[in-house]
Amino acid sequence: MKAVVLRNSCLVLDEVPDPVPLPGTVLVRTLACGICGSDLHAAIHMDKMVATQKKAGSPFALDPSRDVVMGHEFCAEILDYGPGAVRSLPVGTRVCSVPVSLGASGMQTIGYSNEFPGGYGERMLLLEQLLLPVPNGLAAHHAALTEPMAVGAHAVACAGLKPNDVPLVLGCGPIGLAVIASLKLAGAAPIIAADFSPARRALAERIGADIVVDPAKASPWTRWEDAANPDGIDPNDPMTFLGIGPQLRPGVVFECVGVPGVMAQIFENAMRATRIVIVGVCMESDQIEPIYALQKELAVRFVLGYTPDEFAATLGHIAEGRIDVAPLVTGRVGLDGVAGMFEELRSPERHAKVVVEP
Repeated sequence: MKAVVLRNSCLVLDEVPDPVPLPGTVLVRTLACGICGSDLHAAIHMDKMVATQKKAGSPFALDPSRDVVMGHEFCAEILDYGPGAVRSLPVGTRVCSVPVSLGASGMQTIGYSNEFPGGYGERMLLLEQLLLPVPNGLAAHHAALTEPMAVGAHAVACAGLKPNDVPLVLGCGPIGLAVIASLKLAGAAPIIAADFSPARRALAERIGADIVVDPAKASPWTRWEDAANPDGIDPNDPMTFLGIGPQLRPGVVFECVGVPGVMAQIFENAMRATRIVIVGVCMESDQIEPIYALQKELAVRFVLGYTPDEFAATLGHIAEGRIDVAPLVTGRVGLDGVAGMFEELRSPERHAKVVVEP
């Protein structure tokens, strides 16, 4: 089959062996696969990514010196079943799946595995028990966005959102946009979003943000505090500090940038008792000053991925139109366009989510 292979830190379009169905797996044809920001990072820093995962105790069984076919945001069509399959879905059914499988060395992440090729190839092996049929005739390039949108759903679920909360989303890349969509679905208001990119701010408005801020021109912190304090309550008043009398609305910050220094900014600028959800994946060392978090009694929660139930619910929300992913798909390429698109995606101005269609 044809596939885009990560080989020696380069993306190469090549012919590779077709995967052979194993017990419990299903052979599928890739219909669409989103390009993820994690893939952009891995293409350059796969060695460091693997070393960090192992240091953190993750069962990440990937040898970066061997070929890898990336791609974990996919929609596919069933071609055949492995031995002993239940065959609950007919051949030809379009499906999505949590991108994990079981191989000789245990659990594998599809798209970050030497054994299980991802969606930047024409064929994949998926676990039969994780297959979800695509409902309502949903287009494959929209169904493929289930995976990144589920990340946003998980982040919002972990925030323990309450009716009076005022959310601030820092960073309006694909994950920030997924968080905004899930906040909108949850009924949060007003949703405030901040990004330096005009294109990303425009998408944030389309996907559900009520207020967008360009940090180069205005303080997102001031706009956020104003939204949380419509009655002009003095947060420094001793009675307010002690919880007596009128209070500011609670604040929730979603960090969706993933670069060093952002957490320190949040600690310094957040309102008292803010809940902070770290969604952005920072692969470098960072430095914070805990005194800010102590004085303000900040709560910090780091999140990763999603549960199978959140993934399935997200597919349903997209299929039913409760989450509109159409504005997010700003490009579609074949396998021969993947390498060039990786370079183009390093600039935030033109694209949000590009889908590969093998």
